[in-house]
Amino acid sequence: MKNIAIDEAFLQRIETLQSVLKNNIAGLFGGNHKSRTYGSSCEFVDYRNYVPGDDITKIDWNAYARFETLYLKLYLDERQLHTKIYIDASQSMAFGDGKKAEMALKIAATLAYLSVTELDRVSVFVIRDSEVTEVISSISGRERYFAEITKLNDIEFGGNCFISDGILPTQVGYGDGLSVIISDFLTDSDYENAIDYLADKKRDLMCIQVLTSEELNPKVRGKNLFYDSENTGKSYKKNINKDIIKAYRAAVRFVQDRLRNYCNARGAEYILVNDEKPIDEIFFEQFTAMGVLK
Repeated sequence: MKNIAIDEAFLQRIETLQSVLKNNIAGLFGGNHKSRTYGSSCEFVDYRNYVPGDDITKIDWNAYARFETLYLKLYLDERQLHTKIYIDASQSMAFGDGKKAEMALKIAATLAYLSVTELDRVSVFVIRDSEVTEVISSISGRERYFAEITKLNDIEFGGNCFISDGILPTQVGYGDGLSVIISDFLTDSDYENAIDYLADKKRDLMCIQVLTSEELNPKVRGKNLFYDSENTGKSYKKNINKDIIKAYRAAVRFVQDRLRNYCNARGAEYILVNDEKPIDEIFFEQFTAMGVLK
C-alpha cells in the first residue's frame, strides 16, 4: 500500500524547520568540509539573500524587479558534496501500523531538504533483501527536490534487509559527503561491514535507529502468539510476565548499545528515534542536543 508520508503539509513543515535551523545545519552538511567557491560551474541551483560584501555581479536583477529584494544566484562547483540516504525497506519497518516506515520516509525527506539547501546533491536508496535500489538520483536545488521527493511515497516495505550485503557491492564516492542508514537495526544479519566500508571511504556517516514505543517499552502481558515480522512462517508462543519483559528490555538496550558503540568507534553518528515523536522535535531537539546539528 502506498505511504502518503510526504504531502504538502509535511513539506511546509520542513521548510519552516529549515528556517529555524538555517544557522545550524552547516555542521551536518557542507560546513564539515572545505569552503565552497560558487560560480565555477554554469549550472544554476538556487538563490539566497544578498549579504553586504557579496559579489554584486551575481545579483539577480530580474528577481529584484519583481520582489524588491536582493537575491544572489548560486551555482554548483566541481566539489559539490553528495548526500546518500539508505532506507531499510524490510517488513519489520512496517511494524506498528507502518509508523516506523512513515518516520523513516519523513527523516529521509527532511535530511534531503536540509542537504539541498546547503547545495549538496542528494540520492535516496532502499535496501530490500540483498539489493540496493536507487529511488531518487542525484538531485540538486529546491526545484528538483520538490519535483522528486514524493517518490518516497511509492516505496513498498516487505521482505528482509541485509544492510551490508546490499551496500558493499555499491560504488560510493571517497570523502565526498554524508551517508545515512535509516533502519530499526533489529536484525541478526551483518551491518558492521557496511559501516566499516563507508567509514573507510572517508564519508561522514550517520545511523538512525527507528523504533516504535511498543518495541521500546512493550505493554503486552499474558499468553501470546508472536510471528517473526520478516518471516511469518516462524511463530513463538510465550507467556509474557515481568521477567520476560525485563529480559526483553535488556536485549533492546544491548542492540542499541552495540550499534551506538560501533558507530562511535568509527566516527559515525548514532541517533535513536521513537516513531511517535514529531519530526520537528527530532531535528530541533534530538539532533541539536546530540551535537549532530550545531
